[in-house]
Amino acid sequence: MMRRVIFVFLDGVGLGPDDPAINPLAVDDYAAHYPTLHRLLDGRKPVASTGRLATAQAELIPVDARLGAPGRPQSATGQAAILTGIDAPGRLGEHYGPRPDARVRAILDEGSIFRRLREAGLRASFCNAYPQAYFDAVARGKRLLSAVPYAATVGGLSLLTHADLAAGRALSADFTNRAWRDQLGYADAPVYTPRQAGAHFWRMAQGYHFTFFEHWMTDVLGHRRQLDAAVETLATFDGFLGGLLEAIARDGAAEDALAETLVIVASDHGNVEDCSHGKHTLNPALGLLLGGARGRYAGEVRSLTDFVALVEGFLGIGPPAPNPGGDVAKPG
Repeated sequence: MMRRVIFVFLDGVGLGPDDPAINPLAVDDYAAHYPTLHRLLDGRKPVASTGRLATAQAELIPVDARLGAPGRPQSATGQAAILTGIDAPGRLGEHYGPRPDARVRAILDEGSIFRRLREAGLRASFCNAYPQAYFDAVARGKRLLSAVPYAATVGGLSLLTHADLAAGRALSADFTNRAWRDQLGYADAPVYTPRQAGAHFWRMAQGYHFTFFEHWMTDVLGHRRQLDAAVETLATFDGFLGGLLEAIARDGAAEDALAETLVIVASDHGNVEDCSHGKHTLNPALGLLLGGARGRYAGEVRSLTDFVALVEGFLGIGPPAPNPGGDVAKPG
């Protein structure tokens, strides 16, 4: 069976205080809001006090987003570090964002994971759809591509459109496509429940070695200090993740799909985990590994710059991760 990496990127999610008054991931009724995370993490919350955690099903990793640079981590340099393995803040001497300037674009030109995989003969997909208004704004020079779509296009991929979403070849950034119908006026947008969206995401990943999905509303809600809306959005993510894992497990009954799949959930910096001030935080970013060989690779992930090596190692085009203590590739 083809080995594959599924990367779910959540913008602006860190491991913050265990305080339900400001952190949507620390709600008192945590299990009810986030049953998937509750199960994966053995009832522990993804907060700073939990630290690194290995369970039978997951590896929770506090990821260094500061990278030794002064100031608060920002999206352009943080995402560039994730997508290239290059210490973008170190090279620039500062955190920069939200969208890449010429300096950050040069880093993405140099090391986009999408281009690296293509040059290695592997198939990669960036499955987010963009509405026509987005393409129109870019064409008019009114909007710059953010780091992820820029890295995808540098890697030879075309950004997906309304036609792709309507045909089931793409998802919107809100997981379910609901915003395309309710807010953007696309009446033919297929709308999924969170669990259905996760299962559909798995179907879209078939035939690809690497599939990347970007969600950015978490960062927006952190800036707006909208705690209740953040809880709702993260609960949608939890259902999406549960649907994805259920779909992998169903296929795995015949093909051991989970053992041959590495699911990465990661962020570029903290923000929404502290809704008390509306700014990015200095907290470690969220990192979560699920599926095949997660235990083998968890120790290799410490900062934003470590994800490219993880992806390439798992897919067999980079150095393999060390395996002390024997074979831990099979998930629990």
